[in-house]
Amino acid sequence: MTWSRRLFASRPLQVAAGVIGAEYLRLVFKTSSFVIEPADIYEQAESDIPVILAMWHGQHLMAPFIRRAERGAHRAKVLISRHRDGEINAIAAEWLGIGTIRGSGTSGGGFVGKGGVSAFTEMLNALQEGFNVAVTAYVPKVARVVGLGIIKLASASARPIYPVAVATRGRLELASWDRAAINLPFTRGAGVVGTPVRVPAQADASTLENARRALQASLDSVTARAYAIVDRPRGDGNRV
Repeated sequence: MTWSRRLFASRPLQVAAGVIGAEYLRLVFKTSSFVIEPADIYEQAESDIPVILAMWHGQHLMAPFIRRAERGAHRAKVLISRHRDGEINAIAAEWLGIGTIRGSGTSGGGFVGKGGVSAFTEMLNALQEGFNVAVTAYVPKVARVVGLGIIKLASASARPIYPVAVATRGRLELASWDRAAINLPFTRGAGVVGTPVRVPAQADASTLENARRALQASLDSVTARAYAIVDRPRGDGNRV
């Protein structure tokens, strides 16, 4: 192992990086003005809680601030990879009051390998216990393609999937596989939620695939909408 790998595998360094990252995101949230669409989404979703929240990987950094911490029903857990980088993300999430479930999917669309089977069970248990579960809905290392894992989770749990996108006008867009955006402070932001995708129990392959395509289309739509809101010309008082 190289010295750099040993350094980044250091627990104290991981904790420091996670806490600093979490507090940076808190700064972004506290110093920015956010618009929520639809405006009454919390009231609309109340009867569905707990729900599965779906986001694109790379566009998920502000996700911890979706929940309303003052509401007991808004307890949440997030699926985070067991990869070394995932450890820092897990520390940041927990610092911000979000529980974590460790594991990941595969390109085959299920939750197998790398703790995936146990993670799937943990997510089911969390939903049964009343936790909302957040998942970046993608085929690993493939941008903007929904995997079947989250669809199977919805079918097995009988919980709806809410497609979510959070964007800010101030951001750094990285040339990464997931088109990641680093949100900047002192800006304006938007959180957009799409129509929930509901997957019947014991769904056959065709039904699962139709739900997967519907979620993918909805995630693309809410992402485009969120960026349309934040990127409108300054001084434009009209809603977009």
